[in-house]
Amino acid sequence: MPGIPGDLPRLLRRIRLGRIVPAAVLVPLLDRPDGLSVLLTRRADHLTHHAGQISFPGGRLEPTDESAAHGALRESEEEIGLPASHVEIVGYLDNYITITGYSVTPVVGIVRPDFDMRIDQTEVAEAFEVPLAYLLDPAKVRRRDKKLFGIHVAYYEIPYRDYNIWGATAGMLVSLRMALTGEGPNA
Repeated sequence: MPGIPGDLPRLLRRIRLGRIVPAAVLVPLLDRPDGLSVLLTRRADHLTHHAGQISFPGGRLEPTDESAAHGALRESEEEIGLPASHVEIVGYLDNYITITGYSVTPVVGIVRPDFDMRIDQTEVAEAFEVPLAYLLDPAKVRRRDKKLFGIHVAYYEIPYRDYNIWGATAGMLVSLRMALTGEGPNA
């Protein structure tokens, strides 16, 4: 997590017996007349892992995925109906290691918003947008700490309306802010 000291590798060894699983998410920046917004999803409540959490479209990479971008675009089309033809990949953020054992590559893309959103309700409960300017405001970001298996783990959260964006998604948004502004995590 950017700017937060901790012992994530030690925690991963304690809670995960397997290997780190490669994954990718799309950080979709929608080009709106009044500025860029970020498209986020709320995961379906019936899922075994991360139910109800706010996330980017994406998931585990498949053997047929040619790249992280290919996997993120494939998952985005499956989850919300976003065609790859509507996305211009503009860059990548540093991989983010989650406490659930995934190495997630955030793929940043500018999205033409003129697509018919089709939410796959087996994975996604809803999709919503947050103005990028809101997410770039360091005053909106809170640092939190929790204890997992006897180890203190720091994380970020960003409240927005009735949503609480936290964990890996908030950490990736802080990374995006740092990449765009050159500021540190708590600027």
